[in-house]
Amino acid sequence: MKITALTENTSRLGLPSEHGLSLYIETESHRLLFDAGQSDLFARNAARLGIDLSLVGIAVLSHGHYDHGGGLKTFLALNKTAPVYLSRFAFEPHLRSDGTFIGLDKTLKESERLIFCGEETKIADGLTLYAKNDAKKVADLGSFGLNMEQDGKVLPDDFRHEHYLLIEENGKRVLISGCSHKGILNIAEWFRPDVLVGGFHFSKLPLDETLAGYAKQLDGCPTTYYTCHCTGTAQFEFMSKYMKRLRYISAGDVIEI
Repeated sequence: MKITALTENTSRLGLPSEHGLSLYIETESHRLLFDAGQSDLFARNAARLGIDLSLVGIAVLSHGHYDHGGGLKTFLALNKTAPVYLSRFAFEPHLRSDGTFIGLDKTLKESERLIFCGEETKIADGLTLYAKNDAKKVADLGSFGLNMEQDGKVLPDDFRHEHYLLIEENGKRVLISGCSHKGILNIAEWFRPDVLVGGFHFSKLPLDETLAGYAKQLDGCPTTYYTCHCTGTAQFEFMSKYMKRLRYISAGDVIEI
């Protein structure tokens, strides 16, 4: 399995970067796009890396925020056949605490290419999406100041629009997460994968004993972590002191599993 970061907050190889995430994943049987950043940058970087997005057979949108789904229109134009799997809640309005809209382009909602998912969706052999909306949490960090609009009311986001891709291949269990809004501590415990790739949503947390405790708790899982995006580079450096299997991926980086 090979995972290439097309878009991330930081970059290598001279690639441009943006606040967002997009991953290109090659398994033995599939070519996948996981998230599409906030613009067309994922596609431009893919071209520079020699990746033909028209050959992607499956696309997954991890949740309904602009920095993961802003490039969806571009993908649908470049690739004429791949279905796009996303939560049935993905197009609900999502807001920052100041009321700024951070959701998806609603004009795309009627696309026949979109497949709306519930709690568990098997995409293909070895590819399954899980929402875990009813799973018991070992920790609750709240909504990170993010909101949703439901029945005309603005409420703290419960992130029911977020799901996670589990890839099972050659005896390995690899979990791909976008921002881990439901809590990376919970996600690591729910799945206990061999490898977890995704953001931790710790970028606003202080570098203190609490964050050190989170790092130690994550290190207690038998998992190798490749983190990015909303984890925060300072938080990553701090957590690295307490975690033996923590790595950071930037745009242009390739993970081989």
